[in-house]
Amino acid sequence: MLREWWRGGLALLLSALVCVLVAVAAGGPGVLEQLAGQALGSRLEQAQRLAPGVVHSARFDPEEARIGAVSDLGADLDGYAQAIENSTPRSLRGALVHDSTRVQLPTVRGAGAALSLVYASDAPGQEAYVAGRAPRARDEVVELAVSTRTRDALRLRVGQRVPLRAGALENVHAVGRVTGIFRAAGERRLWREQPLLARPLPGVAGARESAGALIAPRGAEFLQNQAGVELTVHWNMRLALDGAAAARFVGERGERDFRRAMARHPLSARESTCRFGGYGGKSCLIGVHPATELETATELPDVFEEFLRRWRQATVVISFASASLLGVGLAAVVVTSLLVVRRRLPADRLLRARGASALGLALARAAWNAPAAALGFGTGCAVAGAVPGTSPAYGSGLAVAVLCWSLLPVLTWGAVRDRAVLRERAPGRAGRRLVAEAVVLLLAAGGVFALRARGVDGAAGAGGAAGVSGADGADGAAGGGGVPGVEGVAGALGPDPLLAAVPVLLGLAAVAVLVRCYPWPVRVAARWSGRGRGVVGLVALSRAAKEAPARGLALLVLVVTLAGAVFGGLVSGTLAEGRRSAAAWQVGADASFLGAGRDPDMAARLARARGVRETVAVRQLRVDPVSGTDGGRYGISSLIGVDADKLREAAGSSAAARALRDAGLTGGGRGREIRVLASEGRAGDLLTFTRHGKEVRLRIAGPLPEGVERDPALGPVRGATEARQHLLLTDNGDLGSFAASEFEESALLLYGERLDAGALRSLVPRAAPGTAAGELRIRTEEQAEADDDGLIAAVDTAHTACTALAVLLALLALVLELLLSAPARGRTAAYLRTLGLGGRATSALQLLQLLPMVLAALAGGVALGLALPALLGPALDLREFTGGPTAPDRHVDTLFTVALAAGLCVLVAVAVAVETWLGRRRGLGAVLRLGRTDD
Repeated sequence: MLREWWRGGLALLLSALVCVLVAVAAGGPGVLEQLAGQALGSRLEQAQRLAPGVVHSARFDPEEARIGAVSDLGADLDGYAQAIENSTPRSLRGALVHDSTRVQLPTVRGAGAALSLVYASDAPGQEAYVAGRAPRARDEVVELAVSTRTRDALRLRVGQRVPLRAGALENVHAVGRVTGIFRAAGERRLWREQPLLARPLPGVAGARESAGALIAPRGAEFLQNQAGVELTVHWNMRLALDGAAAARFVGERGERDFRRAMARHPLSARESTCRFGGYGGKSCLIGVHPATELETATELPDVFEEFLRRWRQATVVISFASASLLGVGLAAVVVTSLLVVRRRLPADRLLRARGASALGLALARAAWNAPAAALGFGTGCAVAGAVPGTSPAYGSGLAVAVLCWSLLPVLTWGAVRDRAVLRERAPGRAGRRLVAEAVVLLLAAGGVFALRARGVDGAAGAGGAAGVSGADGADGAAGGGGVPGVEGVAGALGPDPLLAAVPVLLGLAAVAVLVRCYPWPVRVAARWSGRGRGVVGLVALSRAAKEAPARGLALLVLVVTLAGAVFGGLVSGTLAEGRRSAAAWQVGADASFLGAGRDPDMAARLARARGVRETVAVRQLRVDPVSGTDGGRYGISSLIGVDADKLREAAGSSAAARALRDAGLTGGGRGREIRVLASEGRAGDLLTFTRHGKEVRLRIAGPLPEGVERDPALGPVRGATEARQHLLLTDNGDLGSFAASEFEESALLLYGERLDAGALRSLVPRAAPGTAAGELRIRTEEQAEADDDGLIAAVDTAHTACTALAVLLALLALVLELLLSAPARGRTAAYLRTLGLGGRATSALQLLQLLPMVLAALAGGVALGLALPALLGPALDLREFTGGPTAPDRHVDTLFTVALAAGLCVLVAVAVAVETWLGRRRGLGAVLRLGRTDD
């Protein structure tokens, strides 16, 4: 038996298939966990690229004179930094590290400019200096270091004395001395976060030029003592996680650990730096400086929550791909087992005639197949274990191996049982088929309904599941929230029975429908071809219609593979385009400045920046109006004002500008009423709300046209607040009576084909967490971040790998199925050859016989792949990936779909050519037997 097993090519093929499936089942969760870790690490790195992840700050007063105490602010700040880093929780130790310490003074006047003096522990070393050296501690002189551009702009030189006078920092009368000139080159974070250190900025409207300079801690201390003011120091931390380290925080348990660590770290940092802290007072000490307790600001928990919500949706796509792969692989195992059964069937029937039982033959085949399954299981586990940093799921691999091993004896028993041997057709066979098809359809519908219902329920009830009570307040803070809509990623990393079953069930349902439907048009085509003189079309199409139920397995393989590939291409294209559209929505123009009303001077600087062609102001008010006729409540609304004429000139395709122009609302009205376009209401309706004790009247001039709510020009202000019940749009001219402070959000849209992103960013650097500065958004930066999305890359990688492997297995299964049905086609061709059919006609016969199945598989697979997003509904919310006002429009990867269809057609053509070549080499006696009636 062993010699037969080693010589059997089909046994080796079975072993190879078992190896592939076991490797996927056992190693898939570990690989998915690694992809999640890499995506999370990439997202955290992206979030901290232009601003620190965690910022600890403290306010401190001028030094207090103490007997025997000598102030060394630099050493004291370093000691605080070390204490903060040492207070990092164990789970983040080595990953959450101190990056820099910064003290920025209010501006002073010096060298004809407004100087921003900064102490930075991450300042460049001596190698960056082209002249002189870095500032040092001096008691009477403030040493300065400037960049080469600042030197050229202010005409400074090393050794030059610079009188420092009061500016924003009052009561200052000191002398500065330039001790070094450095070159601000490269992508140093300091230049991005403090752009004035790299290059000065010209003044606006007669204001002084602005420049930056580096100082030593003693210089900051000296100026603080003179001015008698309070300063703020920032200790910037960064969380650097590689793929393996980040993978520890993906999953329900890792989520709790991350929340607990991020909540505990600020408390530990306060305790380690100030044991006798008090609320609001300066009961702590930084050396000899009274200081407040540490205040911590970070956006990393929000980034983490956003990632988990998006990863939950990513697992749906990846799980579908892996389930399709396993389904296609099992179908390939079934076809291979059927080939083994076909080869052994004559001998088995002879053994049955001699008295052997069907169960005994099945057990013998199980013993014959056991070495192949064992070899495949061992090799697959070895492949799964070879992936570094993962722990294979050997239990899942064993279950798959046992399933593959059991298929051959089950199929053998079915082929040699009494009814099969005696060729008795049960009278209820057609009824059983109907029942089986109905069960498949009901199971598919139930699976889809359950998946959709679970998506809705998860959004409602998953929040708070991550909470873990602990002994201290940090645990409570860590556990109180939970991520809305996230049930725990750990479960998604392992095999989800529902997600794994739905693709196969939908494929079976599609096959059941196709097998019932596609023979009808084939029979019609056969009748039509029978009217002609040739026999090829009639015979080929008649046999294709007759053999449709026998093609169910091949149809299942092709439909599931094509559906998974089309679904993956659809999701990939939708995500890529959706992220770009969301970036345009967040920015609103080529660039935008949020908070223009709070910082009009900066808005004026940006409007005069290089490359800015047009500017448009967009402002938003929160109003809660009532009906002016019956007093009924209208609902909380966003009242948005835009400069309609400017917006139409800057962006001619703007739906908001076009709507205001068509309604005659440009330029503002002259009456006492504010004319608006409303998302709900009739033209002429009156709405009122109270402002400062006075009634403000809103007159609806017409309905809001379709498309206005998705106009990117409104994106910056609408995205800054939660969605409201209604949207009211008007021209800024009608909002002239409102003060800038009354608007909850305002933005200045910047248009220009040749915007200088570097110049804009030097005016408004990326703000650190916790600051109230305005935010500058640049479309090129946002689109670059969208294109560099690690999560989408992980989805593409996983789905591409699964699809490629599924396509290979599908091709193998199709070839094996063609081999399985080749004898029947060969006999048909041989019969016709005895009647004088030529070689070309034989090839056409075989091609036409397979063509209906291929076309049905293409139609069913493509239709199912395109329908999957709609079928899944809330279980797959692509807006979690992209953001934006609505779900992204679907983008079908047409080229990929056409390539798959063309590849399938080429494969069938090659198979037909090979069969024709083999048929010519084979004698008629090899396929024709006297008295055969099975065809």
